[in-house]
Amino acid sequence: MNAEQAAREMMAMPGIDAMRALVEGRYPPPSISVTLGFRLVEVGDGFVAFEGEPSDAVLNPMGIVHGGWALTLIDSACGAAGHTTLPAGVGYGSLETKGNFVRQITGSTGRLRAEGRVLARGRTILTAEAKITDAGGKLYAHGTSTCMIIYPEGRNT
Repeated sequence: MNAEQAAREMMAMPGIDAMRALVEGRYPPPSISVTLGFRLVEVGDGFVAFEGEPSDAVLNPMGIVHGGWALTLIDSACGAAGHTTLPAGVGYGSLETKGNFVRQITGSTGRLRAEGRVLARGRTILTAEAKITDAGGKLYAHGTSTCMIIYPEGRNT
């Protein structure tokens, strides 16, 4: 199944079911998660968790994992958490994502977990937060996203 076909099938499902289908492996993971080495591992109502291991492929010139890797995890966790609250046929898009990096991530940091939680959801906007921690609970980054809710053409509720 190609990515476009998977996306069409998943958009026909309530968001929480689509996210669960990804965790269960019924659909291929989004290419961004393959490229950057993270995967969706847990889904709940207004909640998701991703796990990933940064590699030498995402280092900045100083030899530290580029902040874009962590910010992508934050954005993905926030958006996917929001998606779990949406009905079939309704999507989302990030309007703004803000991240705070509190500890450097290196290629040898090991597996990290990004947990995203919806803070508020209205008719057209949702907000969510995410935290990136290691197995011991040590915080590496945290942030928030504001997402627009995208309805099928001609429908705005």
